[in-house]
Amino acid sequence: MNEEQFYEALKEKGIELSTEQKQQFDTYFKTLVEWNEKMNLTAITDQPSVYLKHFYDSISAAFYVDFTKVTSVCDVGAGAGFPSIPIKICFPHLQITIVDSLNKRIQFLNHLSDELGLSNMNFVHSRAEDFGRNPKYREAFDLVTARAVARMSVLSELCIPLVKEGGQFVAMKAASGEDELKDAKKALSVLGVKLNKEFNFVLPVEESERVIFTFDKVKTTPKKYPRKPGMPNKMPIQ
Repeated sequence: MNEEQFYEALKEKGIELSTEQKQQFDTYFKTLVEWNEKMNLTAITDQPSVYLKHFYDSISAAFYVDFTKVTSVCDVGAGAGFPSIPIKICFPHLQITIVDSLNKRIQFLNHLSDELGLSNMNFVHSRAEDFGRNPKYREAFDLVTARAVARMSVLSELCIPLVKEGGQFVAMKAASGEDELKDAKKALSVLGVKLNKEFNFVLPVEESERVIFTFDKVKTTPKKYPRKPGMPNKMPIQ
């Protein structure tokens, strides 16, 4: 997917980019490639693949979730900024908080944010489990999302404690999403969300399967969650 195809594909979905936004994506791509030579941010560095597998794939959440009605977003384990920074470029009003456990990635994100001229960005170096217990961030966000971080039974414990009551947890998954949802049924219920909608689609060009789940936060998450760092992964809620 080249740049023009990317712009057209978004336009078909109702997202029309300004000249400035197009320039931001170009700068994002160049900055990602430049920093990737110094540190391992992504295995995908050729332009068509970055625009498809990172930029377009990240923004796909906005085809099914109305980000114009959202203010605060938390992205758990965003790595090189996916999915939240491509979404932020498209919806500049959003207040984005990214939490990542690797300080080098946080340094990259700070630099990237400056290069792109983004405002209302907050980058936090922390384990997601610790972050979710911090009163400043716990149940503070309208929407919490993550992409390619962990299987659903684990991811739910890292993300749901951050969602305010009445807010949304949006899980972006590949073809295995259906099986992960079954395994996470107990965790999702215990942590306080219920499934709102499931959207299945195919990523253009390479035609790989994707599924996006949106969950509504219907009750407060019990105080004991998230558990200590490493525990959700070792012993998912069953």
